[in-house]
Amino acid sequence: MSKFKATVIISTYNQRDWLEKVLWGYEIQTEANFEIIIADDGSSIETKKLIENFCAKSSLKIKHVWQEDMGFRKTRILNQAILIASTSYLIFTDGDCIPRKDFVETHLKLSIPNTFLSGGYFKLPEAISKSILKKHIINQDCFSLDWLLAQGLLKSFKTNKLTASGFKAWFLNTFTTTKSTFDGMNVSGWKQAILDVNGFDERMAYGGEDRELGERLVNKGLKFKQIRYSAICVHLYHERPYKNEEALLKNKKIRKETKKTRSVYTNFGLKK
Repeated sequence: MSKFKATVIISTYNQRDWLEKVLWGYEIQTEANFEIIIADDGSSIETKKLIENFCAKSSLKIKHVWQEDMGFRKTRILNQAILIASTSYLIFTDGDCIPRKDFVETHLKLSIPNTFLSGGYFKLPEAISKSILKKHIINQDCFSLDWLLAQGLLKSFKTNKLTASGFKAWFLNTFTTTKSTFDGMNVSGWKQAILDVNGFDERMAYGGEDRELGERLVNKGLKFKQIRYSAICVHLYHERPYKNEEALLKNKKIRKETKKTRSVYTNFGLKK
């Protein structure tokens, strides 16, 4: 039995500065009883040095799993992280998503048997992403609409994610038109359920690879619940050089097959 309540799995690839900001966000969580596994898809030595230096000064329990850079193989490294997670409850996010201080607490508080929680993220423009310092994370300025507007953010309906709480958050979660899915930037659920469907399909590169796992979970009988206005993280700006049409078409074909056959298991996952 693990001494931790949850495992936070953070995927990363050569985003050292963004990952440091994300880890600062986890240092000030209102729920401290969790471990972190950084699933690293081939970052250079700079990321390893950052994690080692961070661990030397931090009380966070961090494991770093790394694989050689051989192109986009995020699904493979995530599967390795899943296998070494010591808890029954997993929270998936990315190394460019700074969590609000109640992020882990919210996922745990809202967790339900046989259900995965589908959170959201609030995208920040490049200039604001770069301007966020450690003090802005500790003071939670980067989640303050007033602070963000002062930095040049344009107000929109999406800014409700930063301000909603109580009844408003419940109402927006319940009646949003956005479908509850397995979105790897902010989703949580049960390790055993992921093991039962054999984890991520390692044939898949960028584009819907997380959604496909979610579709198999739904085929297995798991439910997804929307919490995009409750579990909040801000997404730091970055380019996507790994995005390509060939991979997207291949992924669409795999997802189409999963839906058509109502598949609950992949032969290309945790167990080969």
